[in-house]
Amino acid sequence: MTAEAPVFDPARPHRCSPRVAVRPEPFGALVYHFGTRRLSFLKTPQLVEVVSGLERHPDVHSALDAAGLDAAQRPAYLRALAGLAANGTIEERP
Repeated sequence: MTAEAPVFDPARPHRCSPRVAVRPEPFGALVYHFGTRRLSFLKTPQLVEVVSGLERHPDVHSALDAAGLDAAQRPAYLRALAGLAANGTIEERP
């Protein structure tokens, strides 16, 4: 029996997991998860800004607004954030 990962809900508050280290790079950032020992890449500086700013906003949509993303970019960023939630890089905060 496996536990299913919670569904990513961008209307809820999120944060970068405390088990994750983010190292900014010119292309975006390297992300290392100390629990899974998984290395990931954030491929744009705007995605780094969104992930880093999640904790300062009441929901994911507000973090996307603050990063200046337009409507055409949002679906791709929401997919990327859903993937980051699935692998434990970001998590819903209480």
